[in-house]
Amino acid sequence: MTDRIVLLYAASALLVLMISCSGNRTNEVKDPPPTPVVAYTIEPGTVSFYDIYPATVVAMNQVELRPQVSGYITAMKFHEGQHVRKGETLYTIDQQRYQAEYDQAIANRNVARANLEKIRQDVDRYTDLAKHDAVARQTLEHARADLQSAKMQLVAADANVNNEQTNLRYAVIIAPFDGTIGISQVKLGSAVDAGQTLLNTISSDDPMAVDFFVDEKQIGRFTELLGKKPESRDSTFTLVLPDQSIYPFSGHLSFLDRAVDSQTGTLRARLFVPNGQNILKAGLTCNVRVMSRNEPGSLLIPYKAVVEQMGEYSVFVIRNGRVSQRRISLGMTMNDKVLVNDGLKAGEQIAVEGIQRLREDSPVTTSSPGANAKPR
Repeated sequence: MTDRIVLLYAASALLVLMISCSGNRTNEVKDPPPTPVVAYTIEPGTVSFYDIYPATVVAMNQVELRPQVSGYITAMKFHEGQHVRKGETLYTIDQQRYQAEYDQAIANRNVARANLEKIRQDVDRYTDLAKHDAVARQTLEHARADLQSAKMQLVAADANVNNEQTNLRYAVIIAPFDGTIGISQVKLGSAVDAGQTLLNTISSDDPMAVDFFVDEKQIGRFTELLGKKPESRDSTFTLVLPDQSIYPFSGHLSFLDRAVDSQTGTLRARLFVPNGQNILKAGLTCNVRVMSRNEPGSLLIPYKAVVEQMGEYSVFVIRNGRVSQRRISLGMTMNDKVLVNDGLKAGEQIAVEGIQRLREDSPVTTSSPGANAKPR
């Protein structure tokens, strides 16, 4: 019995000793070592960025060439895809028929003119004879009626000459304006019908129009831009081509459409863009960049400093060697940076690298990414 009591006391003493040693080790646990991070000092500034709008290049003038007389194509006096001048001959249609009809109309007009002259002389002679009662009154009246009829026949003959002359002229198809002509839809010897057969399409090429649509909420802004006097080096409107290159010439806002589309709530806007190098082609899809400028005092931070969780954004703010996670509101993203609408102030420091190992109130050591950051 005595031995059992002694063993019980010994076990109790050993248990107390173990608990004491465990407590001492717990008290000896220290904070984890500081996490090295790269710090960024927030500074205010004026921020410029671009709004992007899908757009389509449109020729300012474009027409389909169709013949106004029927016949066979006898000549094509252009190279497909070349630049043509206004009034330049493009196609000719067989003119023999129209030349013959024109010559016939000229002959008919000459006959009508000679007949008119003969009848006029008869009227003059009958008028003199009537003064001496040497001709019947009825004969003079008939002659005067024939004179009026001959005058109308000459008018009709003149009209016919003009009509045949027009047909002869229409047998030569000319460029209606300066522009680029496309691929011919007919070949030499092809039969064409007046008003039906498509010969080709010609479109102006310098300058070009660029159409895009803006939301009805932005009409005020674009109306203000429309009233702005265009300058040669104004970069408010620039184009991004399909290969993502920037078009070397900027455009200017020409007009806003007369009405908002009730289905989409958008308004068509049109730019005029120089195209001296013939880079822009009608139908080309591109993007219009419209420069926007924030008020001075805007805050811009590296996007890699932002932590996203459940659709909310935050950053780690550095203060007194420790970090605090703070929720922020973001604006426009510009390359590798993002505009901060709310949640930060100028002069504060945030962690931009090493944030994966950070927790609330973690100790940190900071280094600078460049001249902008200030090491602590």
